Amino acid sequence: MAIEIIATGRALPSHRISNAQIAEKIDTTDEWIRSHTGIGFRYIADAQTATSDLALLAARNALSLALENGSVQEQSLEELALTLDMIIVGTITPDYYGTPSTACLVQHELGALHAGALDINAACSGFIYGLENAAGLLSLNQERKRALVIGADILTKIVDWEDRGTCILFGDGAGAVLVEKREQGEERRGLLRTILRADGSGAESLIIRRGGSRNPYQRGEIVDKPPYVQMDGRAVYNFAVKAVTEIIEALLACESIGIDAVRWIVPHQANARIVAAAGKRLGIPAEKFFLNIENYANTSSASIPIALDELNRREEIKRGDIIITVGFGGGLTYGGNLIKW
Repeated sequence: MAIEIIATGRALPSHRISNAQIAEKIDTTDEWIRSHTGIGFRYIADAQTATSDLALLAARNALSLALENGSVQEQSLEELALTLDMIIVGTITPDYYGTPSTACLVQHELGALHAGALDINAACSGFIYGLENAAGLLSLNQERKRALVIGADILTKIVDWEDRGTCILFGDGAGAVLVEKREQGEERRGLLRTILRADGSGAESLIIRRGGSRNPYQRGEIVDKPPYVQMDGRAVYNFAVKAVTEIIEALLACESIGIDAVRWIVPHQANARIVAAAGKRLGIPAEKFFLNIENYANTSSASIPIALDELNRREEIKRGDIIITVGFGGGLTYGGNLIKW
């Protein structure tokens, strides 16, 4: 049995802003942002757009591609949606606090009447966790065949726009993959291996402090700011470099393959300097890593599936290519997937 990605999709808000536009509002420059992060632009959702809106559009784009490329027998998006068994959304910016899940909203709007739906909160590792969960759920039940795995976040609504150390880093977006369980041929295909890890001792390094059961808002309290992300940039940087290095080494060792056999490493797009530092430690050339952070900034759980969709639609991934995804985020969480396309 093989768990294969058969289609990809992405969705972005219409409003795109540059570093120069941000520099008009806070004390920073385009040169500083680019040199410290690799970011040049980001997309920002308007007040009416919620995470489920972007997730739904990315899902529809993935299903539409499956219809176009002939990887499914169904003849319409509506017919294909009815074949979905699971919808998993990785997000830390759900439409609603607690319930309903964003995945349930997508399930309803998509018309996936037979699908289960759930959200995963693994922050920027959400897509990696979601892909492994989809594989497990499909494998456990013989009747399950297809799942949508979506990473979607609207981070610009949970950043402090007076904190130049964090607000410059983030953008909004969604990415999706359609996953199908297929018979395994003589050659192993699909999702070959996943490693999921966490380090809760670093919880304070990347945190939204207010609004949960630990520190709820009180009746009558005057709130100056909505809940927003706080980050210890140095701690997260050090963790991320170690995490990327550890996961890539572990995935290669588990399958006894060398880096030359890997077509692309697709990392979470948080900071270009993190990827460069990890690559240097491992002795991996920079061109092995696919980076698009310049155009999107950090879109959290959406960054890896957005990158996969770019590569796929540009035909820079071919059937049989080996891909490593690697992510890290709040929690702290980290992990990676080894995929044979």
